[in-house]
Amino acid sequence: MPVIKHNLTKAERRRRRVRASMTGTAKQPRVSVFRSNKYVYLQAIDDQAGKTLAAAHSKQVIAADKKKKQTKTEVTAEVAKKLAAALKKQKVTQVIFDRGANKYHGRVKAVAETLRTEGVTV
Repeated sequence: MPVIKHNLTKAERRRRRVRASMTGTAKQPRVSVFRSNKYVYLQAIDDQAGKTLAAAHSKQVIAADKKKKQTKTEVTAEVAKKLAAALKKQKVTQVIFDRGANKYHGRVKAVAETLRTEGVTV
């Protein structure tokens, strides 16, 4: 009987390795960062309940400021500000930062730094 071999990409291995040690709760949700070539999507997730507490994405910021020419990093910082405001509404002050399969630099780093400046403990 042949054995099915499941090959994972390097990105999938990194994602699983990073997420293996973190789970979000209602008081300290996991902030997941998904970065595509064009957009950034952020979610604050309560893993115990299986619910998304807050979310923000760069399509909102780009649509609102079409006349402004901004870099992707600047847009990402504004998205992180929106997420921080949504978390403050729910009285969440601490989060677990989940970078996924991405390196901690550039847009991913901008998310973490902006959350810190907005008063959310990362």
